[in-house]
Amino acid sequence: MEIKLPDGSLKELAEGSSVADVAASIGAGLAKAALAGKINGDIVDLSESVQDGATVEIITNKSTEALDILRHSTAHVMAAAIKSLFPDAQFGIGPAIEDGFYYDIEIGRSITPEDLQTIEAKMQELVASALPFTRKVVDITEARSLFEGQPLKLELIDEMPSETVISVYSLGDFLDLCKGPHIANTGFVAAFKLTKQAGAYWRGDSERQMLQRIYGTAWFSKKDLEDYTMRIEEAEKRDHRKLGRELGIYMMDERAGVGLPLYMPNGARVIRILQEWLRRDLYKRGYEEVITPHIYNADVWKQSGHYYFYKDNMYFFQVDESEEKDMSKVSEFGLKPMNCPGHVLLYGNELRSYRDLPLRFFEFGTVYRHEMSGVVHGLLRARGFTQDDAHVFCRADQVLDEVVAMLDLVDHIMGTFGFTYTAEISTQPTKSIGDNAKWEYATDQLKLACEKHNLEYEINEGDGAFYGPKIDIKVKDAIGRTWQCSTIQVDFNFPERFELTYRTADNGQEQPWMLHRAIFGSIERFLGILIEHLSGALPLWLAPLQVAVIPIADRHNDYANEVRERLIAAGGRVEVFDQNEPMRAKIAKAQQQKVPYMLVVGDKEAESKSVSVRERKEGDVGVQLLDEFAKLIEDARI
Repeated sequence: MEIKLPDGSLKELAEGSSVADVAASIGAGLAKAALAGKINGDIVDLSESVQDGATVEIITNKSTEALDILRHSTAHVMAAAIKSLFPDAQFGIGPAIEDGFYYDIEIGRSITPEDLQTIEAKMQELVASALPFTRKVVDITEARSLFEGQPLKLELIDEMPSETVISVYSLGDFLDLCKGPHIANTGFVAAFKLTKQAGAYWRGDSERQMLQRIYGTAWFSKKDLEDYTMRIEEAEKRDHRKLGRELGIYMMDERAGVGLPLYMPNGARVIRILQEWLRRDLYKRGYEEVITPHIYNADVWKQSGHYYFYKDNMYFFQVDESEEKDMSKVSEFGLKPMNCPGHVLLYGNELRSYRDLPLRFFEFGTVYRHEMSGVVHGLLRARGFTQDDAHVFCRADQVLDEVVAMLDLVDHIMGTFGFTYTAEISTQPTKSIGDNAKWEYATDQLKLACEKHNLEYEINEGDGAFYGPKIDIKVKDAIGRTWQCSTIQVDFNFPERFELTYRTADNGQEQPWMLHRAIFGSIERFLGILIEHLSGALPLWLAPLQVAVIPIADRHNDYANEVRERLIAAGGRVEVFDQNEPMRAKIAKAQQQKVPYMLVVGDKEAESKSVSVRERKEGDVGVQLLDEFAKLIEDARI
């Protein structure tokens, strides 16, 4: 038979050859490095048979898919080790995830750090044995028989459509339900580590049983594992939840509710500075600020579609509109999970002309979403958060210029904070509204806007919202992590549902195009990312406290306060550290609070109207005249 290779060349093979045979026919080196393969684009095991005319690609550790295959396989190795150590263990699912894998299990008691070490040791034994992963296809009846006594697996089997191809993998004595693919044997697992244990509801349902989720990571070399471990240690030092409390930015309190941050004075100040900075810029760019309610009558959410498609993520409540407690006059309201309906209502409040467009509304709108408690994570995933939200209503021929302008704003904001970024364009999904011609036009405009902006982008095929394509902006932080921040989205849904129109030049009526955009995304999330990116050392213009004035002795307090007043007049945020403590303790305190500048003042400084300047990273940078330093603070304002 004849098969095709990725470079277009053809190769003759014996009937019944496997992917492994293809690799061997190309060369001994490739056969040794082969992890899995692709047949006509589908990822398969090396043992999979190849048919005449197929296109075959060999996956090695250099391939994009390789780490996921390795990590999924390592999850099975961990499960096999757990089954050996805890024979009565019940198994849920064990997928690969970003940077690692996990497995959800039930063993009747809590896993301890010592247990993780024992499981790791058993995994090392299995890796050293180079046990093969052996695949077998079974029908539902046989699958149920094989997993008797494993209720979680049986539940998964029972939910499979009758025509499903069910595959099981054996690893020594361990058998698992899995569609694969896997590496050929455990010997390919070169470097791994179990990282933590957590609780997880079965199927993510809080009404179901709580399982134990064991996390791990796996890499193709010990050096890669060491580098990853160092990145994790660095990330822990930068954790915004820890730094956020230490720096007086925000706190959480269970009495307030899960995922609802409370901003302390420093945090409130940072948030307001960010908002004022962006607000000034948006006015210059032709935006108009609006303010909309936090709650709306349920009828609005029904008209928008959220009531039917997003209700589980919203908070609804009843309001008695009558004095006599007449239940027929009870109305249902919902807290807003997004700001779009208010902006749409404002647009529809007046007759609009083509001359009014583009119309750009923006709002710092606080929204509320019912996130599962297990996924709430500090400021990065909260239930209450504020979006730097904006909606642009425009004509079809204005879409390109508006998206380019939004990308200009992205570049301005990300560049200010030192983020590099890329873009991802998500296209029309299988289920969508709006005609195909509009989808094609909108998607082309997003691509063209990125190209005009020299912005790299990838296509995320079929992953747009049902109401329009979008651009997602992904920023890279100081330690190489990628975060999804800004979104620019075309929406065919709201203009249609709310019957928005504008008067055309020939006195007809047309539906406007609606663009959503949030550049920070969520201000909370952006701040959390920024804290981790900068290790809490916010730039001078954004730091809640810019200057700590440190008098050497009590007799210098009067001059220290004079310095403070001069810098406040220059627009600075300044505090005098006049506590009865040694000077080195005051400097250490300012360093811990990541204050950009410390000004030490004594007799010489008071006499010459100067300050001895310490910068938080560089240390002592010498003496400056007070007026000269005040100019530095004045110039730092953005």
